[in-house]
Amino acid sequence: MLGMWRMVGRTVVGGGKVTARKVGEQKRFLNLHEYQSKGLMDKFKVNTQPWRLARTADAARVAAAELQEENGGKDLVVKAQVHAGGRGKGVFDTGFKGGVHLCKEPAEAGRLAGEMISHRLITKQTGKDGVPVNSVMVLESLDFSGESYFAILMDREHNGPVMVGSPDGGMDIEEVAAKTPERVFTQPIDISQGPQREQTKDLARKMGFDEDLLDQAAQQLERLYELFITSDATQVEINPLVQTSDKKVYCVDAKINFDDNAAFRQKDIFEMHDPSEDDPREVAAGKADLNYIGLDGNIGCLVNGAGLAMATMDIIKHYGGEPANFCDLGGGATEERVKAAFDIITSDTSVKAILVNIFGGIVRCDVIARGIIGATKSLDLKVPLVVRLAGTNAEIANDLLAESGLKIHTAKSMSDAASIVTGLIKN
Repeated sequence: MLGMWRMVGRTVVGGGKVTARKVGEQKRFLNLHEYQSKGLMDKFKVNTQPWRLARTADAARVAAAELQEENGGKDLVVKAQVHAGGRGKGVFDTGFKGGVHLCKEPAEAGRLAGEMISHRLITKQTGKDGVPVNSVMVLESLDFSGESYFAILMDREHNGPVMVGSPDGGMDIEEVAAKTPERVFTQPIDISQGPQREQTKDLARKMGFDEDLLDQAAQQLERLYELFITSDATQVEINPLVQTSDKKVYCVDAKINFDDNAAFRQKDIFEMHDPSEDDPREVAAGKADLNYIGLDGNIGCLVNGAGLAMATMDIIKHYGGEPANFCDLGGGATEERVKAAFDIITSDTSVKAILVNIFGGIVRCDVIARGIIGATKSLDLKVPLVVRLAGTNAEIANDLLAESGLKIHTAKSMSDAASIVTGLIKN
């Protein structure tokens, strides 16, 4: 759920099918590391296997020894702590393969941790540069007798929370939904009453839990729901939720997301934020009250409004170009904010041209024009700049640009602007 398109909900439709709904979304959501999610689940009495966090290879060795002393020498799992999925199939910048490994001895746990910590892990979700690994989890390995998938999320079709379960745990749920939709089950929850035991038992049965474990599994689903509601989560995803050979139910891998709107009342949770995996451009944008998401193209985009941003990127692609970012000034644009936006956009060395596309309403185009002129001068801008301004004070703004003496290409329409900027890139 990274990049320009962010899944903010799923539409649950007939036959158990779950389809992704994608929208252009400005808001950034808090992501927790697995160890933080498991710490939160422990607080709500959700069953997790015994674990320790280690930030050095030696600490991992000690943690492994402690766990084996407590569990009678059971096998262990060492997991790199990053926000991205696909850790198990990932590759480190050193060539070491896999961010999840089984081991039997504390010394081996320490060696594996040393291969991971202070290195960058590249997965299908990280991009080519990967993300830094600053810590690992050392966990007691479990002997599964069954794996299932479980999630709670807010669903627009049902106007409230929905539980989603499948007996096909440990797999990509979107792939399961696409290939075998009859194996994905949904249970809408009345948010005023919460989940009822008959609902959670029925879903647990469909998820494949043994009959003598249904009450235990149902209790875990209910505790996860309590976590979801109490913590203002947007999604709780457990994959897999397992039953073990000794007849216990455990949450093995967890992903929990939170809406930034809850930060004021979930301070303890939001203080867990790890900035090491943040895009520094997004961090700078947040400080300047901008909405920014980096993309893979070479045409920088500066707009006001998410809808105009999406239309601008679409028309750039229509003319054969590729947008380098999604950068939205918002409704309270100032000259200083325009300058900050130019700073961020030009910090991306892949940007070969910039397109400014503003429709003035609350935003005055003359303010934008002054910001553009100031930014162009202060940055000594070297890449081509195309500007299309329409709406409030657009005529004044275009006069300011024309009188500035700067090499700024102006356009009368979005189509004109996109044609000019893509042409400049090609030439």
